[in-house]
Amino acid sequence: FPIDITFKSTNPFGWPQIVVSVYGPDFFGNDVVRGYGAVHVPFTPGRHTRTIAMFVPESTSRLQKFTSWFTGRRPEFTDPKVVAQGEGREVTRVRSQGFVTISFNVV
Repeated sequence: FPIDITFKSTNPFGWPQIVVSVYGPDFFGNDVVRGYGAVHVPFTPGRHTRTIAMFVPESTSRLQKFTSWFTGRRPEFTDPKVVAQGEGREVTRVRSQGFVTISFNVV
């Protein structure tokens, strides 16, 4: 999807990131999360390609896994900022779920 954005900064701290949330149908037709990922936006002019490693939150017990599968309500983040920040993610159980490739044309 083309995105046209202008940024101005004197400090690269907290440089913008793109957070990707991918959703799709499960076996029962419910719309569930297929993966989350984030990447920093490059700031040098030119064409840049970035590969984002995607992950999904996972239940901690077999009972929770069965219940979420049975009800069609899988674990997901309520706030997309969690994906871009490192705080609090060390206690979250996740599973790798493929890759997404993004191309940037920076002017």
